[in-house]
Amino acid sequence: MGRVLAMDYGRKRTGIAITDELQLIASGLTTVPTSELIDFLQHYTTEETVVRFVVGEPRQMNNKPSESEAFIAPFLIKLKKDFPDIPIARQDERFTSKMAVRTMIDGGLKKKQRRNKALVDEISATLILQAYLNTL
Repeated sequence: MGRVLAMDYGRKRTGIAITDELQLIASGLTTVPTSELIDFLQHYTTEETVVRFVVGEPRQMNNKPSESEAFIAPFLIKLKKDFPDIPIARQDERFTSKMAVRTMIDGGLKKKQRRNKALVDEISATLILQAYLNTL
């Protein structure tokens, strides 16, 4: 079937999550510097079959795009150009960072571990992916 790969895109780093091949379970994969994201995706898609990208869509409470959408839009253009055969879906990412920290607290991670922003981004990507899977 192939995997679905989700991204919590950020200016400095991007959290990445992936499904199993049956597209049932979302799992955190890694966090990469955003400047290295396309290279990472090119390598990953040669090793694994990725059938769809899901990119978090930041929205304000009034459902309008947030300011950070301005730096995501150029990335989406590049993603479509570099991976023309892999469709891109968007998924509302409101509150994912807060939910990620809550998940870390509930999981018993110590305060120092919860300050690891890379881990927060990876968990956020997992939450984005799981929300996307729940819509299917």
